Amino acid sequence: MIEDIKQDATTRMEKSIIALQHDFAKIRTGRAHTSLLDHIKVSYYGDTVPLNQVANVAVGDSRMLTVTPWEESMVPAVEKAIISSDLGLNPSTSGNVIRVNLPVLTEERRREMTKIVRTEAESTRISIRNIRRDANSDFKDLLKDKDISEDEERRATEDIQKITDKYVADVDKLLTNKDAELMEI
Repeated sequence: MIEDIKQDATTRMEKSIIALQHDFAKIRTGRAHTSLLDHIKVSYYGDTVPLNQVANVAVGDSRMLTVTPWEESMVPAVEKAIISSDLGLNPSTSGNVIRVNLPVLTEERRREMTKIVRTEAESTRISIRNIRRDANSDFKDLLKDKDISEDEERRATEDIQKITDKYVADVDKLLTNKDAELMEI
């Protein structure tokens, strides 16, 4: 029972880290990266689908992405989706290739992005601590029902704390890397 609770907590904490990595990938830095457009949805024959299912996204150079829709008729829809996204990008079309130039981030915008990144990291830390709290609560319930001894409960609580510390350190490492990436000119 204790191992099941620890395994569940570990799995949930891992999912929190993966979600944070996805959130960080959406935050634009000075460099072009294909994951920047991953969350953009395009209207495709009445359905809304992710951009990477209707077009090929590639890095042209460090400040430009190229988007090549698989069907020529999709070029206006893809361009419209990029313009209406929350990224503030202005694509330019030539034939059936859409070029998305990434403007240089100003110092003020970099600081703003850093605040956003720190907020995301803190919310992930909170979710990891909540998972720890849930696991500790489960241990206390097992103790109350006399399914485990006090020593087992204490040891399990210490193990969950070690697991929590590991995942909080992972969040801190991701935050440090993203901060450095944002402040890089």
